[in-house]
Amino acid sequence: MNAEFINPFISALINVMSTMAQIELKPGKPKRKSDDKAGGDISGLIGMVGENIKGSLSISFEENLVLEIMDKMLGERPASINADVKDMVGEITNMICGGAKNELSQKGFEFGMATPMVVSGKNHTVDHQVDGKKIILPFSHISGNLYLEMCFND
Repeated sequence: MNAEFINPFISALINVMSTMAQIELKPGKPKRKSDDKAGGDISGLIGMVGENIKGSLSISFEENLVLEIMDKMLGERPASINADVKDMVGEITNMICGGAKNELSQKGFEFGMATPMVVSGKNHTVDHQVDGKKIILPFSHISGNLYLEMCFND
């Protein structure tokens, strides 16, 4: 997977988390992923399709971190993941993919974005529905971890 293509998603993630939620993330080591198990308790998934691109992006949050983000973004902290948290995760997923899309379009990569889907629950799975290699990039914060996953056609 091309770093030129992945880096805009990382930049968009860091930008959205720092500006919208005042959350500073510490990046971990990227690695290949071979299963569909999500790293967190709630995940936003969005598909991307263009002339030469077919892929998907997921962002998976551990519960404590997503509740911290909800508190910082909206000033309310529910006791657990609820419909409002799911809506927020969908919006965050959309903002990150949109930010990366803007940067990538300046490099000649054009693609459309689907409506984000949100899945939650302990041990849930994320199906990228793309035949290609998956990469997972872990990020940590004092409140918990999040996992950025990307999968693009070969």
